[in-house]
Amino acid sequence: MRFAAGFGQRFIVTVDTEEEFDWTQPLGRTGHGLSHVPRLARFQQFCEGLGVAPVYLIDYPIATDPAAVEALGAAVAAGRAEIGVQLHPWVNPPHDEDVNIFNSYAGNLPPELEAAKFNTLRDAIEKAFGKAPLIYRAGRYGIGPASAGILSRAGLAIDTSVRSRFDYSSTGGPNFRDHPVAPWWVDKPGGLMELPLTTVFWGMLRQQGPLLYPSLWRMPKLRGLLARMAMLERIPLTPEGVSIEEAIKGIDIALDDGLPILVFSFHSPSLRPGLTPYVRDEDGLDQLYDWWRAVFAYLKQRQIRPASVADIMAAVQI
Repeated sequence: MRFAAGFGQRFIVTVDTEEEFDWTQPLGRTGHGLSHVPRLARFQQFCEGLGVAPVYLIDYPIATDPAAVEALGAAVAAGRAEIGVQLHPWVNPPHDEDVNIFNSYAGNLPPELEAAKFNTLRDAIEKAFGKAPLIYRAGRYGIGPASAGILSRAGLAIDTSVRSRFDYSSTGGPNFRDHPVAPWWVDKPGGLMELPLTTVFWGMLRQQGPLLYPSLWRMPKLRGLLARMAMLERIPLTPEGVSIEEAIKGIDIALDDGLPILVFSFHSPSLRPGLTPYVRDEDGLDQLYDWWRAVFAYLKQRQIRPASVADIMAAVQI
């Protein structure tokens, strides 16, 4: 993937904008909440104040909640934010599958059902916000063999479902352990772009990270020891479970490796305390905003500008 010379290195902020549910309990079609949705407006204002236009990857309960349009509609219309698609199959019609872990990865569904769910969601988003989304992330990063074709036929430009350096195969999901962190064309030049979430290895053994880290999965104490010894650490670019200090180390590695676009992400329910394991109280919420404030300041110091989906597609060279 090549970009115009003036594009430089950029970053993009993606928000998995989704319903609230108990992450420790089995998935269900009902029983979820949307109480955090009005808080999207505060995060949007915060980003606007720092010159960043977030990309909200919206699932079906959010797309059909009038509060989401109230919180984000004006910003999307003015180009101060962008919207994309995030498919949570278990809460997205048509409801023709059993609800279980395997089927929570949309790419595991029959292609016709995956396409029907995606099209229903895309149409709901376009109806709510008046703009056709151009970027997609499968909920739980659950793309499958038919996903690229579904997205291409729908006219989407970017998929950002790949979470490089992570493996979800133990529960029936994809294995992204060996996927690259730089973007690539999925089908053909000028077709569907894959823009993976950014995760890097840091430490003296980081070059061996892809080989060593999977073997440490069941040894968290050893992983922690290697990180404290500055030997090996896996750092995804997210405020959820990653400190500011770790994030800055990850940014440095990604930039030094020449990554053209750094992809940040987090889950929208973290904007209200008590809804995710990452933000349990108001102090935790203040820490989340402090994380973003520090990260944006550091990126500005490194002269890394934010990008939008439109910026990315305009700069890519075929």
